[in-house]
Amino acid sequence: AFLLSQVPDGYVPKEAFTTYEEAFGTDTVPGKCTGQWPTGFVYREDENCDMVDEAPACWRCGAPRYALDLRFAGSFFVFLWNNAFIIATGQFIIAGAAAAWFFTPNSKKGWRSVIRRSVRNAFRYHLGSLAFGSFIIALVKFIRYVMYYVEQNAKAQKNKVMAMVAKCMQCCLWCFEKCLKFLNKNAYILIAIKGTNFCSSAKKALKLIMTNALRFGTIAFLHVLINYIGYAFIIVATVAGGYMILSAMRPEVSPSIILVLYFVIGYVNSRLFMNIFNMAVSTMLQCVIISEEEHLSGDFVPSELKSLLTDDAEPDDKDKDKE
Repeated sequence: AFLLSQVPDGYVPKEAFTTYEEAFGTDTVPGKCTGQWPTGFVYREDENCDMVDEAPACWRCGAPRYALDLRFAGSFFVFLWNNAFIIATGQFIIAGAAAAWFFTPNSKKGWRSVIRRSVRNAFRYHLGSLAFGSFIIALVKFIRYVMYYVEQNAKAQKNKVMAMVAKCMQCCLWCFEKCLKFLNKNAYILIAIKGTNFCSSAKKALKLIMTNALRFGTIAFLHVLINYIGYAFIIVATVAGGYMILSAMRPEVSPSIILVLYFVIGYVNSRLFMNIFNMAVSTMLQCVIISEEEHLSGDFVPSELKSLLTDDAEPDDKDKDKE
């Protein structure tokens, strides 16, 4: 807020103008006071008019309440990077815990502390990979916001072509950002499973996605479907449970405002729970694919998947026996 409020002294002209159109602009011509974004405002000061070419100039420019400069740009990029890094760390910890559980022998599943091990691996071995992956996401986001700034400046300068180009660039960058987020998430999963660096994991993740497109597509479709079901169930259960508790304890209180609060709490909890669930499912998928590719089968395989991985491992075992 402090950086935003630091509007330079010469941000808008200090001289007066004879007409409102000259100061504010028209539909096709930018005004002297509104030619850059964030735009200032125009006001008329009749008691302090200047004379320009024997005509009274009473229209003056007011500075905007905030302005953007390089200091704000640097702080904003750091904010984007920190946000992406926190998300990457959370994804890695969830993926590491899920992968550790998958490869733990069935007799010891639920007894080993997989979350503590995953947190230790994240902060001891893979902070650099997580920082690099989050830097890429933050950079693409920052460029997209720069394009938004260019679009707003083009609109202030009545340059419709440039505004449209900047808008198209934002759409392309948004799509590219979504693809990168998907690739980064799968790269973090491979880092948790294999312990490799970010670049190697991203390359391997892209190969897995391309060779198992049908599986990843099916999981993505199920993610969307299960997400809506999970959101609806958790929100409805939270609101209904809260209403029954409130009616039993305070029947005289109007429930409308409190039910809105219950709805918000249920929505936040559903988002948190379903994000963890989706990350765990994606991790399990990669664990299964890696087990198939490397012909891994043993006591660690969950009973629901044992027949699948055992059948896949049998040809390799028979070839070894022939040799």
